[in-house]
Amino acid sequence: MTPFGEKLRALRAERGVRQKDMAQAIGVSAAYLSALEHGRRGAPTWTLIQKIIGYFNVIWDDAEELARLAEASHPRVKLDTSGLSPAATELANLLAENIEKLDEAELRRITASIRAALGRPG
Repeated sequence: MTPFGEKLRALRAERGVRQKDMAQAIGVSAAYLSALEHGRRGAPTWTLIQKIIGYFNVIWDDAEELARLAEASHPRVKLDTSGLSPAATELANLLAENIEKLDEAELRRITASIRAALGRPG
């Protein structure tokens, strides 16, 4: 599941909305919506994000969070480290080879560390 899929599922659960009903209302198939929630599809388009925001009547900060989560929800990430330092290549490969071995607490700690290094709020 992706961060966007997790949030989408939570929104549906909070409001008691079935996938089938939501899918019909926003103009996608229930199968596509399910795949989006489970991370078997890439990040949704900006248009679809806007439809979801409208469907749930999400306000400013929550709408921004939903859009940010969508951007961070590509289930298959490609990294091109050509032209970067050896340390960047090592980090990319280390994560690619071992990410499934990390538990949720370790993943959150590493993510927070990277966000702090980039000066981004978490």
